[in-house]
Amino acid sequence: MCTLAPVARKPSAKQRSGCPVSISLDLFGDRWSLLIVRDLMVRGLRTFSEFQHSGEGIATNILAGRLRHLETVGLIVAERAAEDGRSIHYRLTPKGIALAPALLELFIWAGRHEQTGAPRAFVEQMEQNREAILAETHRRWQQRDSTPLLPPFKPQPKSPKGKKTR
Repeated sequence: MCTLAPVARKPSAKQRSGCPVSISLDLFGDRWSLLIVRDLMVRGLRTFSEFQHSGEGIATNILAGRLRHLETVGLIVAERAAEDGRSIHYRLTPKGIALAPALLELFIWAGRHEQTGAPRAFVEQMEQNREAILAETHRRWQQRDSTPLLPPFKPQPKSPKGKKTR
């Protein structure tokens, strides 16, 4: 019986256009990738199991694929844990941590314009202290400090089909 080895997927070299937004979306344009980057950046999560139990409901096959993709495009690296050589810890690369200003702006934008689990005062504090938040995010990354920067937020209630909650 013949078995075929899985073929490693290469990132698509063909781009739709030279537009920076289009290229960015090719790298991390799905919700799972940005949530993984967020979890690494501000929630202190580092392992597959921590991402899986983060409360977002990501399927294990999707999580594994997204982690591989983020590593392939150079946003994260996988490292053996110092305390347990069997465990893998994921870490943002300099390219990945450079997304901090964009994620902060998405956080503030949604907090201003949508109903979220973030208290209004917290969003306003983030907006007024952008530079301090970014500096603390970078400090934690440089020092490998996995203390969460953001508190856990309450999940949003599900709205009836077709209706948005406000």
